[in-house]
Amino acid sequence: LFGLMALLRHLDPPVCQKTYFRVDQFKGGGSLLAGLHDEIQGKLAAARQLLGHSVDKGDASEGAWLELLSTYLPARYKADKAHVVDSEGNFSHQMDVVVYDRQYSPFIFVMKGTKVIPAESVYAAFEAKQSLNADQVAYAHKKIASVRALHRTSLPVPHVGGIAAPKPLHHILGGLLTLESDWKPAMGEALRDALARSSTTEQIDLGCVAAHGHYSRDSDGVYKLTSEGKPATAFLFELIARLQALATVPMVDIRAYSRWLNSDQQKS
Repeated sequence: LFGLMALLRHLDPPVCQKTYFRVDQFKGGGSLLAGLHDEIQGKLAAARQLLGHSVDKGDASEGAWLELLSTYLPARYKADKAHVVDSEGNFSHQMDVVVYDRQYSPFIFVMKGTKVIPAESVYAAFEAKQSLNADQVAYAHKKIASVRALHRTSLPVPHVGGIAAPKPLHHILGGLLTLESDWKPAMGEALRDALARSSTTEQIDLGCVAAHGHYSRDSDGVYKLTSEGKPATAFLFELIARLQALATVPMVDIRAYSRWLNSDQQKS
């Protein structure tokens, strides 16, 4: 009886669990990925159709990408519109999409309805806009740099066998997400030239134009621009692969942030 109940639970998961999609089990992995892609593209296509009627087109684009990442990223990651802060009290610009660690983040602030994430907890920061052009790329460069410029702490990590050395600070991924492009072709030399006009701290690592393709920067600093029929799905897989390579975030020095309390007391 217990075995039958377990089997039934396995075959029919509760509706409160994370989103799943039904596929033909006899058609293999291609059908599985097609189901994933159809759901992703359907959400983004709906967002593009609404843009013409939206009072705030920026909010519509942000919402589409936040929903995508919140739904399909592994549960250890969170995605929110947020500022990023360091232990010295410095703030980044507000980022449309911040991908951060929630499992090991000791605290998340909320300031006037906007989340504020400790710099140590951040994996990636993205701008999300309606359409891709040179001005938006340059704007994304500056905002990404404001996140990377923040101070981050990293403490030795206690474990059952002793204490591990502090984790080296990882590279914070930066990107630009859009629904459309002002360029024709969208994934051409104009995009490549705009991406290249950046300093080291401003560099965009990966991005997506939902209607046309995705792009990424390799370890040699070369941008690969890909025009295809499933850009958002390909971007999602590339992002997850890069997040996996970053492993876990460093152990935050909580006492460094507690100095804010002493600073506030001195001011009062």
